[in-house]
Amino acid sequence: MMKNFIKNRKFEIIGGLVGLLGGFLYWKYVGCISGTCPIQANWYSMVPYGGLFGVLLGGMFKPKTKKKDEVEV
Repeated sequence: MMKNFIKNRKFEIIGGLVGLLGGFLYWKYVGCISGTCPIQANWYSMVPYGGLFGVLLGGMFKPKTKKKDEVEV
């Protein structure tokens, strides 16, 4: 059951992991220095946003599957 979940959601999982890393790197090198930016000022608020963004982008690259009742024209 877990193998099927990972197999069906591999693009979202990979995208989420890349997004987590991207969120951390964005905070580290670009983030808000003054501390007035509520999202970018702390790593623990920027990393989950990066992960969510990665999951959403990873879902866009998932190939479409054909249903059994669809006929190819």
